[in-house]
Amino acid sequence: MAEDLVLDTAIRDWVLIPLSVVMVLIGVLRYFVSKLMRSVSQLPDPKVVKEGQVIVRARNLRSAGNFIPARAFRSRRTYFCNEENGLLHVPKGQAQNPQAQMFSDPNMAMDMMKKNLSMIIPQTLTFAWVNFFFSGFVAAKIPFPLTQRFRSMLQNGIDLSTVDVSYVSSRSWYFLNLFGLRGLFSLILGEENEDDANANANGGFGADPTKNLSAEKDGLDIIQHEWVLPKFEQRAEAVLRKLVS
Repeated sequence: MAEDLVLDTAIRDWVLIPLSVVMVLIGVLRYFVSKLMRSVSQLPDPKVVKEGQVIVRARNLRSAGNFIPARAFRSRRTYFCNEENGLLHVPKGQAQNPQAQMFSDPNMAMDMMKKNLSMIIPQTLTFAWVNFFFSGFVAAKIPFPLTQRFRSMLQNGIDLSTVDVSYVSSRSWYFLNLFGLRGLFSLILGEENEDDANANANGGFGADPTKNLSAEKDGLDIIQHEWVLPKFEQRAEAVLRKLVS
């Protein structure tokens, strides 16, 4: 049967909070170091900027299309997804290969190598620091029950099968911060940090704009439009009735 543990407040003050603060500071520092290590490049390619703006506009239409009439939505979707001259349509044979583009541009290859080094070196040093100073601590407890499948993920470095799965070891807390702070970094550092994360997820070659255009086109093609404005009065009336009653 799983045992309940009483966590010392000193573990919170000297393990949990310092580890979380250090992970945030290292993420911000790594971002600015990688930004300083980039080579000075020319102005961005107008085609790449145009494709990025088209993707943003298509996402806005897909997320807020229900607030415009059906006729306006269909005309905008045709403008984006037309098979002949739609902005999201990519003709066959014009797809770009990010790997070939990287090898054709030495500066891009050097920037990718610097970016990978700025990711690998801090992660290696931070993991060695956590493993040396904080190994073996039970740092926190998740406030909801979990199954046994989460034990290896949440209790890395603790070989006690009698401890409840909801307890998190210090080493597992490091990994949770490493992979779970991306949303916080996107709020602090902006959209450019999201682009760097997408580039690392694609093996360092950057995101393929052709795949992004095709994905947005497929998303707009399958979306079902439902104009929500005519129903606002009924919803407001229902809410008011609940408040009055």
